[in-house]
Amino acid sequence: MSDTTLNATGSESIADTRLHDIVVGVDGSDESFAALRWALNEASLTGQQVNAVFAWSHSWDMGSEPEDEEQWAEVRHDIAQKLRDWVSEASQGMTINEDHVKLTSVKATGTSALLEIGRDAQQIVVGRRSLGRVARWFLGSLSASLAEAAEVPVTVVRILDNEESSVQDAIANALTPSENTVTYDLPGSPLPRSQRPIVVGVDGSETSRHALRFAIDLAALHHAPLQVMFCWQLKDLGVIEGYENAIAPIAVGQERAERILDELLDSVEIPTAGIPDDFQIESHAFHISAAKGLIAASRYARHLVVGSRGLSGLDAHFLGSVSKQIVNFADCTVTVVH
Repeated sequence: MSDTTLNATGSESIADTRLHDIVVGVDGSDESFAALRWALNEASLTGQQVNAVFAWSHSWDMGSEPEDEEQWAEVRHDIAQKLRDWVSEASQGMTINEDHVKLTSVKATGTSALLEIGRDAQQIVVGRRSLGRVARWFLGSLSASLAEAAEVPVTVVRILDNEESSVQDAIANALTPSENTVTYDLPGSPLPRSQRPIVVGVDGSETSRHALRFAIDLAALHHAPLQVMFCWQLKDLGVIEGYENAIAPIAVGQERAERILDELLDSVEIPTAGIPDDFQIESHAFHISAAKGLIAASRYARHLVVGSRGLSGLDAHFLGSVSKQIVNFADCTVTVVH
C-alpha cells in the first residue's frame, strides 16, 4: 500500500480500460466508506489498482495551520494514517493485494481533486446519501456535479438514509386516518440487491453505445443478467415515416422505438472473452420519460448504467440533466458513462 501527497497537477490522456486505476473519493463518511468498499471489491475481481483519494483543506478542528515543513510533515503523516485505517476497515472480509492499493491525499476540494487525479482512470467512484428532493434542489450534489463534469465513467454508490425513511413513514402515518401502521415505501424487488439484474438505459446515441458496452462488461464480471431499457417519448424518435406532418400514434412510436433498440444492439459487438456461457441480455422499450423510467427501474436493479444524456436551454436550467436526476434519485448504485 503506497502513500502519496499531492498538489493539483496535470495527468496523461484519458483511457477507459481495466489497465487503469479505479479512483475513489474518501473522507471518512459512511457514504465514502461504501464507495471505498465497492471499489475494493471491484478491484478484487478485475486485478485493478485502487487509488483512494482524500481531498482535504485546513479547518478549525485541525488546530492552527502548520508554520513549517516539520509541522506539515506531521499533518501529512496523520492524514496518511487515516487513509490506511479507512482502507483496512473497508477491506475486511476481502482478499486484497496491498500492492494494488494506492493512498493519495491532496489539499484541494473533493470535486477538483477527483477530476484531476481521475482524468485517466477507468472510472471514478464516490458515495452518496439520499436526500429529499427539496434538499437536493437547494444543496446540490457533489456526486451529480462530478458525474456531469468528468470525462470518464463515474460510479455513485448509494447508501440508505434511515433518518429520511423514518420521517417519510411518520408523514405517511400522520396523513392516514387509520389505526393501522403504514409505511411510505412502495414494494420493491423481493430479490436481494446482489441477485437483481444490471440495467442500462439507452437512446440510440453514441454515448448510449458506450454505456451499453460498459454495462455488458459489468454484467459479465458479476455474472448478472443485463436488462437494456429504451425509455422514449415521441420527440426522441425523430421523424417517423408517414407522420412527417402529424403526431404518430403511440403504437407506431413503440414500433419505431423497438427498431432503434434492435439497431443499437446489433451495432455493439459482445466480446466472447470473459463472457459467461449463461450470460443473459434482454431489451425493452417503454413509453415514458428517461428519468422517470430509469428511476423506477432502479428499485428493481442492482446497478444502473446510463449515458451522460443532457437537456438544453430552459429544460436544463429548471429540470437538470437526465443523468443528474438519476444520480440524485435512483435507489441503487449508478454509473454515468461519457
